[in-house]
Amino acid sequence: MGPPAAGPPRRRPWVLNRRPHWADGFRSVDSSDPAHRSVYRTLERSVSSHGWTCGISPRSVVRGAPDNRRQTLRCNRLHIFFFRMGNAARVEMTVEPLVLAYPFTGRWLVQNSPGDRVPSHGTKRFASSYAIDFVPVDGSGRSAAFGLESLFRPEQPEKFIGFGRDVLAPVRGTVAAIHDSAADHPAYRGLRSLGYAMTQRRRVDAGWPALAGNHVMIRSDVTVVALCHLQQGSVEVQVGQTVRIGQRLGRCGNSGNSTEPHLHVQAISSMDISLADAVPIRFGDTLPTNGTIVEA
Repeated sequence: MGPPAAGPPRRRPWVLNRRPHWADGFRSVDSSDPAHRSVYRTLERSVSSHGWTCGISPRSVVRGAPDNRRQTLRCNRLHIFFFRMGNAARVEMTVEPLVLAYPFTGRWLVQNSPGDRVPSHGTKRFASSYAIDFVPVDGSGRSAAFGLESLFRPEQPEKFIGFGRDVLAPVRGTVAAIHDSAADHPAYRGLRSLGYAMTQRRRVDAGWPALAGNHVMIRSDVTVVALCHLQQGSVEVQVGQTVRIGQRLGRCGNSGNSTEPHLHVQAISSMDISLADAVPIRFGDTLPTNGTIVEA
């Protein structure tokens, strides 16, 4: 199997009822396989040399000149589309958001929501464009009392009301990965948060696990949902275990790249974070925006 070799564009027109010789082999690629993205990107580079473009999405919309030619290959639950593009044509890719349940109970403050901006965390790295953060708060909307000491000194995570709150499965699926050994470090607010921000490059260079801290990743169909910054030693599930919506996974902590105890949620297209694409999410029929207090 192999995509067409690089070379000059073919001069004969594309015929829809004529399949390329490599199509049947490519149909066998499973979109849930972590290697899928690598195969797809190799294919994308190769067909572009022939004057074609290709796209992958659960749902795609094509707008443009009526004489566009399209060849569609079935690839598990996704489709791969090949377009002979004219000057008047363009492609729009739309992906339906993954619907999640809130992974907690009680009151949580929304921060870094994709409902306000994309990428939500100011970067597309680590497939984080649609990630969202939830901070546990009390009835007055505070995560912890803020005093003079908070301005100048690190604070122990146990001071925060949400430290140790249950984190629940937002989707039914199979546990694909866990990490449970990262220490919960002090929280940084006020002036100390500036110094902590200056060390973020070090954590970024160490890779996604250093940013995520303790986490659980759940594979649901062809999508992976990650829940991050969990409390050390709190994870209650094992790799390969099937979990139901609302099942306890662990507890809210302050591990990884975190200034105070909170929960980071994101959905990605594969387990390989370096190749994965960000997947949009929503909770029920809504996507809460920054500053919203969710009570579940």
